[in-house]
Amino acid sequence: MRDASIARNYAEALLALAGKAKDTAGFGGLISALGDAVSGDATLQHFLEAPQISAAQKSAVLGKALADKAPRAFILFVQKLVSNRRQLLIPAIATEYHDLLDAAEGRVHARVTVARPYDAAATESLAKALSAAIGKTVVPHVSVDERILGGVVVRVGDQVMDGSMRRKLGKLRTALVGSR
Repeated sequence: MRDASIARNYAEALLALAGKAKDTAGFGGLISALGDAVSGDATLQHFLEAPQISAAQKSAVLGKALADKAPRAFILFVQKLVSNRRQLLIPAIATEYHDLLDAAEGRVHARVTVARPYDAAATESLAKALSAAIGKTVVPHVSVDERILGGVVVRVGDQVMDGSMRRKLGKLRTALVGSR
């Protein structure tokens, strides 16, 4: 839990830097790419966690690697993470950054389950309808599960809206069995 709150604090600082630079999306892409690299590249991860390599050496290498790819403010942020020995939190910071950015921009992510694949137009229509219902911009993440038979199941945070045929048939079954 402690690492999560530390990551959130660093993400807030990065979001403030990105706001000053007026490039929240660009900083988001950079921190995501760096987080993916740290998570997915064992060599980079070993380099960052190696105690025999000084923080100054790690900062120099990261500074060189990012020099032509990132703004100076972003590079200084990453170097500060290294000097504070928080470089292994970069993937968690990336996740927290995007959560904070979504909240600041009034955007929520919805896990949407459908019985059959949706095309782009149907997904767009669903996103508009959900946005109107929730009052925020909804980014749908659609998955297919034929077991729901029809309709749609939407999960936004803790809230579940189940409009599936499976649930409706279950309620009908309960009503019919209960009336005997």
